[in-house]
Amino acid sequence: MRRKLATAAGALLAMAASVFAAPATAQAADPAPGFHVEDGRLLDANGNDFVLRGVNHAHAWYPDRTGRALADIKALGANSVRVVLSTGDRWTKNGTADVAAVVERCKANRLVCVLEAHDTTGYGEQDGAVSLSRAVDYWIEVQQAVKGQEKYVILNLGNEPHGNSGYTAWTADTSNAISRMRTAGFEHTLMADAPNWGQDWAFTMRDNAPGVFAADPRRNTVFSIHMYGVYDTAAEVRDYLNRFVSRGLPLVVGEFGDAHSDGNPDEDAIMAAAEESGLGYLGWSWSGNGGGVEYLDMATDFDASRLTTWGKRLFDGPHGIKRTAREASVFGTGGGDTRAPTAPGTPAASAVTSSGVRLTWAAATDNTAVTAYDVVRVHAAQETQVTTTTTNSAAVSGLTASTAYTFAVYARDAAGNRSPRSATVSVTTASGPSTGKCAVTYRLSDWGSVFNADVTVRNTGTQEIKGWQLDFAFPGSQTLNSAWNAKVVQQGTQLRATNESWTETIPAGGAVSFGLNGSSTGANGIPAAFSLNGVTCAKS
Repeated sequence: MRRKLATAAGALLAMAASVFAAPATAQAADPAPGFHVEDGRLLDANGNDFVLRGVNHAHAWYPDRTGRALADIKALGANSVRVVLSTGDRWTKNGTADVAAVVERCKANRLVCVLEAHDTTGYGEQDGAVSLSRAVDYWIEVQQAVKGQEKYVILNLGNEPHGNSGYTAWTADTSNAISRMRTAGFEHTLMADAPNWGQDWAFTMRDNAPGVFAADPRRNTVFSIHMYGVYDTAAEVRDYLNRFVSRGLPLVVGEFGDAHSDGNPDEDAIMAAAEESGLGYLGWSWSGNGGGVEYLDMATDFDASRLTTWGKRLFDGPHGIKRTAREASVFGTGGGDTRAPTAPGTPAASAVTSSGVRLTWAAATDNTAVTAYDVVRVHAAQETQVTTTTTNSAAVSGLTASTAYTFAVYARDAAGNRSPRSATVSVTTASGPSTGKCAVTYRLSDWGSVFNADVTVRNTGTQEIKGWQLDFAFPGSQTLNSAWNAKVVQQGTQLRATNESWTETIPAGGAVSFGLNGSSTGANGIPAAFSLNGVTCAKS
């Protein structure tokens, strides 16, 4: 997997996340045949506003996983996927036939396909990286695979096309690449990644985007910022996004994560600000990360039933994909499906335990097909989504013993239309224990003066653990710098980690993970012991 180098601005990147708002400038004389930018927005071929809500998938490295991955990504609610392709300069080439097959798989799963050439990553700094000009050569070579697919495909010229050396050439290089693509006959919406390994900490893209957009004769280019450690505060996130929105420039968050070795990106702010501004985002990445950034996997070993903490946050959390994604209207009929399903039947409760319940309901009906059901908890005048399923039953876990809950269900179709809410059902959980046995894995990545630790807490008991506190001690002279997916404090050598809201529950037989970044002045190692909620855990 790709590794990014330390920068003078303190941005150390390892693996390489989007909807748009575009400038209110004159449009091309001839309308685009597919996606197009108009008055600061990305519109689909039917003229409907479209906001990207999806993830990245590393097809170039895992081509045999793509079919299943796209189906799973769609089933989890995404409306788009950014697909890694190789020009053949650094990795095995994805040729015309392969690219055409990827496009067909995207369409079969009703996903907008953002195709990107990855070999440009870190050009000028990364050994073997190629220029945007070389990426254009590749697009021309595989043009037949995407010609006529402008309604379904967006072309991302090149991933992170400049590192932290020579990045001032980004403006001319990007303008020239766009010009060559148009001369070659590409009518697609084009996406331009930022320099500085995608993070634009020197603001080259931010300050020069108006000129680059104006240089596109079709006025159909959108810009993509990758948000990792440079964007570790809400103020930085909002300032960058708002600079584009205020000028009517099209922007996407083409990559982002919930953690990184160069700092802890504020994924909550990224997702919230994107939704507030009507901008899209594409999280990095579905599965298969390496090079020390395995924590960016959303699904463990490409298994959609084993979402990681990051995957659960992106799909199920506030401002997440399930709650905000809307399918592109080009996948409907007659300009898009706008008819909502009927309301599901009243849920019936069974298998009530101290921590969970199974709900079943009569299926909803729709003019096309019901694709998912959203189960919500109703409390006071508010609703909280607790799970999504493709069948008319669901197991709800993470409940507190001896507590009353009220649930209801919505149905959704493939176009994202949501039904009226079902009638509610009230359930009181049984009494019982909330903690069980535990095991902890502490995986250390040590670079001498700095280190990362990936900590996995497993519940080996038969009852879920709701709310947790993990106590342990550094083995030497280590200092905590930051943490993600848990709140961690240090006193002397002792550390205490407590759950975030999205890592609160550890199911029976399940696990949660969190990460640490620290500094070390001596020998490092694995903590000698771990205690979860006062119970000593096994080390694994």
